[in-house]
Amino acid sequence: MNGSTMPFRPKLAIIDPNALEAIGLRNILQEVMPIVVIDHYLSLEELTSNQLEQYFHFFAPANVVLQNHQFFQENRKKTIVLVSSKSAIISNLHCLHINVPEKELVRSLLTMFQSAHPHGKNLPDNPEMTKEKALSKRELEVLCLIVKGLINKEIADKLHIGLSTVITHRRNIMDKLEMKSVSALTIYAVMHGLVDIDKI
Repeated sequence: MNGSTMPFRPKLAIIDPNALEAIGLRNILQEVMPIVVIDHYLSLEELTSNQLEQYFHFFAPANVVLQNHQFFQENRKKTIVLVSSKSAIISNLHCLHINVPEKELVRSLLTMFQSAHPHGKNLPDNPEMTKEKALSKRELEVLCLIVKGLINKEIADKLHIGLSTVITHRRNIMDKLEMKSVSALTIYAVMHGLVDIDKI
């Protein structure tokens, strides 16, 4: 499939010399944030030799941030420090407590992104999504109700449409966005300003 027809996929970078730790973190982030692309770098030097502007956020453990404090302070709006306990939080930087249940981690990530990018602010436009891939007004309504936790029957009742129509819309939404889970749809909706995290 041509890349220009795919939905926008934000890019994140993990900077961590511990490869096994980074792979584990990348797998967790990919599982809870299926729509993002995640690159791993073993050092800050390796990261800075690439195009920094392509990344929306840098994830790094506290020890890496402290060793490269100036860089991360200069990029504090993009930096997310991974801490294992609340006592390890570094002032003036966004910190993410990673030793929590998945549901709490997802919510923390979404809250953080919504705060940084309300209604899709500071995110680039979708790369020329074709008319065939763009969601219709009704599909957007169905998407928002799915994300809010309504089941198909409730969506049908709320929108005054048939159950089979809801199922068709749901299938079309997932096909167009190339997403197979409600978790992925939730993240897409929040990051594009379609749904407020506090309403789900």
